[in-house]
Amino acid sequence: MNSFAPDSLVLNRKLPLWYQVSQSLRASILGRHADAPLRLPTEDDLAEHYGVSVLTMRQALKELETEGLISRHRRRGTFIEPTALRGAPVKLLGSVDAIVAQQSGGRTTILSHGPVPLPAEAAEYFPDLTEAVAFRRLRHDESGEPSNWAENHVRPELAARIDLADLERWPMTKVLRDVLGVRISRITDTLEARLAAPDTARLLHVPLLSPILHYTGVTYDDTGRAVDVVRIHYRGDRFSFTVTMEAP
Repeated sequence: MNSFAPDSLVLNRKLPLWYQVSQSLRASILGRHADAPLRLPTEDDLAEHYGVSVLTMRQALKELETEGLISRHRRRGTFIEPTALRGAPVKLLGSVDAIVAQQSGGRTTILSHGPVPLPAEAAEYFPDLTEAVAFRRLRHDESGEPSNWAENHVRPELAARIDLADLERWPMTKVLRDVLGVRISRITDTLEARLAAPDTARLLHVPLLSPILHYTGVTYDDTGRAVDVVRIHYRGDRFSFTVTMEAP
């Protein structure tokens, strides 16, 4: 049986090595292809792959075993548990209604709102502004667990008309379109894998440097002007990403 191939990792010497290795291997396990081999390489091979001692590797594997992601068998080796799969998929199907549906559900808490200087990731979309109004929200799933948190940067003239009670009930896209009457022409989406920063780890109740799906959405009105830039941080152990392409 072929062994599972883990991703590479650049180690940060300021953090415990076993922790970084366990989180990297955890991300590889959760992000693996459905038909990837379940057997992990040996402790020695994994230690060599990550550039750590066998003792460090054993501590990392013990953490994953405690989480239920792997099982270890004397003489047989270490195996990924078949149930260690991603949770609900994030599906971007090409319409505004699909995005509204994807971002709906569960309970939303407003963490903060107010004018802020534009961060670099949003400034390029608002060349005529030096600041926007930021809305930070935390979403919980139906079980009450935090699933993602979002930070929207909205044009001040639109933000002034937003009722916070509406944002607790509906996604920003729906509020802009259906409550404020903004004529949305398109939304561009970017999704990438990142590691959980301290704020994200604290809000989503995950370990520091856990795998996170980082989504950036830019909403444009019918004049071609960006009206909202949102960054959403999804828990990597609860979401995957699926794109559906329709053939003409």
